[in-house]
Amino acid sequence: MHPPPSRLELLEIVAEFLRKDLLPKLEGATAFHTLVAANVLDIVRRELALTPDAEAAERQRLERLLDTTGPLETLNDALCLAIREGRIGPDTPGLWDHLWATTLDTLAVDQPGYAAYRLEAARTINPQEGSA
Repeated sequence: MHPPPSRLELLEIVAEFLRKDLLPKLEGATAFHTLVAANVLDIVRRELALTPDAEAAERQRLERLLDTTGPLETLNDALCLAIREGRIGPDTPGLWDHLWATTLDTLAVDQPGYAAYRLEAARTINPQEGSA
């Protein structure tokens, strides 16, 4: 007996069906909307797969930057306030790394095919390749 497919696998299966089986048979607005639906399923799949770890890492970075704990939304609000009030700025150790990591995590969900993201993700995974 085989285990049932996971939520991530189900989303992938449906997106693949829309792209490979249904889309070639459609035209015009219906084809476009089918492609959009498949893309939405891909985004949801990546959100389910990547967001928990990304949010945990973001929360840890914020806790180090702010020297406090709390829910992610509260920590982000506190970071914005600290920046606005000038308590944290461009010279604050860890700020740029945090902002860059958060940006890359967001792109991994929203636009993993974006060329600049792919290049930076490859550098992050293989740092030797990024240096000359």
